[in-house]
Amino acid sequence: MDKVSENPFKNRTDGNMSFMVVTALFVTLYLVSNVMAVKVISIFNLFYFDAGTITFPFAYMLGDVLTEIWGYRTTRKVIWMTFLCNIIMVVCTQIGVWLPSVDYLDPTATAYNTIFTYVPRIVLGSLAGFLLGELSNAWLMERIKIKTRGRFLWVRTIGSSIVGYLFDTLPFVLIAFAGVLTTRDILLMMAMQYFMKLAIEVFFGTPMAYAVIVFLKRKVFRKRNEA
Repeated sequence: MDKVSENPFKNRTDGNMSFMVVTALFVTLYLVSNVMAVKVISIFNLFYFDAGTITFPFAYMLGDVLTEIWGYRTTRKVIWMTFLCNIIMVVCTQIGVWLPSVDYLDPTATAYNTIFTYVPRIVLGSLAGFLLGELSNAWLMERIKIKTRGRFLWVRTIGSSIVGYLFDTLPFVLIAFAGVLTTRDILLMMAMQYFMKLAIEVFFGTPMAYAVIVFLKRKVFRKRNEA
């Protein structure tokens, strides 16, 4: 099997500020997307998607950056860490729901409870889709890299996302919105989310991935030459 020469720095993550920043943004975008997903957006009462669809592709973009620079094994560890962070968010916000509130702040407490009572279902759907989608995305991106001998980054980022978004969107929408939306609206939401994520990936995520990857590679190899 053809192998691509590995970045000699890809497993040096301890104390690496670039790795810490990319990982922190990756985790943050997933957490933010899960909270935003509570709001369902309607366009002309024909197309439906949750607000998290807007930020979610940028998390995928950072997943591509992690895989490209630090490899699938390291990315897989970050994915499982993000999985744990989502669970921690659900536990902590649920504790907030259960705790009593001040009487004169009932409207605020009601709003909080409304949002974060629904978040666990969102997160459950997100976690199922997250593991299936992100792991398949990272794995496929590395396979494509081997097949193309490290060329055509856009083929890796978009090709892996085509599969990853499919495995992510279908279980997420089913778990998060089954029984809440009609079957028709669920099917429309699946289609809308999938193609919106892919469009954002193509027109925004991939160019950003190129810029970040080029910047990080230059930074890494500059440090290597200075060492």
